[in-house]
Amino acid sequence: MTITDPVDTEVLPTHECWQLVRDSVVGRLAVTVAGAPEIFPVNPIVDHGTIVFRTSAGTKLAAAKGQAVAFEVDGYDAATAQAWSVVVKGRAHEIVDVGETLRALQLPLFPWQPGRKPRFVRIEPTTVTGRRFAVTGGFTSSPEQHHSAGSSHVPTMAVGSTPPEG
Repeated sequence: MTITDPVDTEVLPTHECWQLVRDSVVGRLAVTVAGAPEIFPVNPIVDHGTIVFRTSAGTKLAAAKGQAVAFEVDGYDAATAQAWSVVVKGRAHEIVDVGETLRALQLPLFPWQPGRKPRFVRIEPTTVTGRRFAVTGGFTSSPEQHHSAGSSHVPTMAVGSTPPEG
């Protein structure tokens, strides 16, 4: 069996990948813990071509420090029934230098989970890749419905699509 990319899959240029990461309020950090993959949600910010997030001491920090990691953000545009995904691979390190820590404290990082997050981690990327593709049977909404405040619009199926099972 041969698997090929659909014609409507668009490889995103690096600058667009970075813009999508900048616009994202949450992403996923993939690390290895005791030989097995583990994924953690984080609230990132792009800082001079790197990704920074706050955390506390624990499994996530221990697994990321000095290690190869992957970071992923994705999204779905209901106006066009298109999805996108960006993956950044690189090496993570804890920010410990006093000057770098003071600069990191000035970044607008706002973790969603309550509690202290006094530690900073920086991912220095080695690769940045992204894709955009049409979602077969994806839900769509009109631009007016998609952007109207307080709309109770229920998304409609894309023309020619079949409803999801279940």
